[in-house]
Amino acid sequence: MSSISGMTGFGRAEGAEGGWTWSVEARSVNGRNLEVRFRGPPGFDSLERAAKTSAQKLFNRGQVTLGVQAKRAEPGAAALKVNEDILARYLTLANQLAEEGATPPSADGLLGLRGVLEAPEEEEDADARATVETAMAASIEAALEALKVSRDREGSQLLPVVTDFIDRIEALIASAETEAAAQTDAIRDRFTRRMSELAPDAPGLQDRIFLEAAALATKADVREELDRLTAHVASARTLLQQPPAGRKLDFLMQEFMREANTLCSKSATTALTGIGLELKAVIEQLREQVQNVE
Repeated sequence: MSSISGMTGFGRAEGAEGGWTWSVEARSVNGRNLEVRFRGPPGFDSLERAAKTSAQKLFNRGQVTLGVQAKRAEPGAAALKVNEDILARYLTLANQLAEEGATPPSADGLLGLRGVLEAPEEEEDADARATVETAMAASIEAALEALKVSRDREGSQLLPVVTDFIDRIEALIASAETEAAAQTDAIRDRFTRRMSELAPDAPGLQDRIFLEAAALATKADVREELDRLTAHVASARTLLQQPPAGRKLDFLMQEFMREANTLCSKSATTALTGIGLELKAVIEQLREQVQNVE
């Protein structure tokens, strides 16, 4: 059985190749659609396309942020060379200062001066750079897979919460059906009392009461709204078994609220109005949770 996924999570991966080391972090938060933001090391522009392609395969909604921190290994001591020109200038200046009484410079001191030791620039050939990029792309995919696991875990925690709200809505619908069944009698009794008070001796009063009460009862009939609410409950349960369900559940929440509003507006009893208001409150709570569903 499939289960829903959330939209909040975190994933991380690390890698190394060809003198490079890197770490990848993937985070996501709620979003109406899928939005992927990428920040990578200079010179690896193609990674952004690979990151977005991988994210689109795994996710349908949410704001996904990917960051790659990369570092190239420093050259060893054997690769360093002395800049003879700069060293000669430092020596000339040091000798002048020594003649004036300054302490003569040491070899360590001279080598530590800026520009004396140089690390040759290493040029990566195209094949080596491509190999590093491929390895980085694999780490990006691994971080996104870890993010997917994290979002699935959130979904497993969301499912019982969402299911509980749907159960509460179903129970309120059942209560509304019971109360709605008594609306016709309540309308007739109320209308009879009112008419009897205003025109107790009017000819054909009973027939008039019957016709007017029937008309009011028709206007206050909420069976259609209750039937649609029941159908929405069934749809919500089906969607939870057919992820990704977030967008469809968003739309369904609007339909739930529309029927609940109509129920309240057509209610002819205080009890049914109270049920309708509680129903709207639970639907709003469910809507807030649905915002976290992918």
